[in-house]
Amino acid sequence: MNTITCVDEENIMYAIIRTGGKQYQVAQGDQLRVEKINGEVGDMVELDDVLMVVGDDTATIGTPLLENATVKAKIVEQDKAKKVIVFKKKRRKGYRLKQGHRQLYTALAIEEISA
Repeated sequence: MNTITCVDEENIMYAIIRTGGKQYQVAQGDQLRVEKINGEVGDMVELDDVLMVVGDDTATIGTPLLENATVKAKIVEQDKAKKVIVFKKKRRKGYRLKQGHRQLYTALAIEEISA
C-alpha cells in the first residue's frame, strides 16, 4: 500500500473499484451501470475490490487491492441493456445469420466510501 500526497482543487473523495472485469471511478452519490450482480432492488452491496482511494489531499494505492477499503452501494435497478444485433454474411453464398443479444446489468448508487 502506497500513500501519495497530492493537491486537488475539488477535494472530492473518490475510489477506483473493480467489478465484472472492469474498473470504475466512483464518488459518493454517483450512479453507474455494472455487469449483473445478484440481489434485489433496494439491497445494499459491499464492493471489496478497491484499487485506489483518493481524498483529503492523499491518494492510497493498493498492491493490487487495498485491504480495509470498501465501497457500499445500493442496487437501484436490475435490467437488460438495449439489444445488440449481430449480423453475419458471406457474399454470393446465400449465408446470412442474424442474432440479437441483451446484456444483463445492475444499476448502483454509491452510498459510502471507506478506506
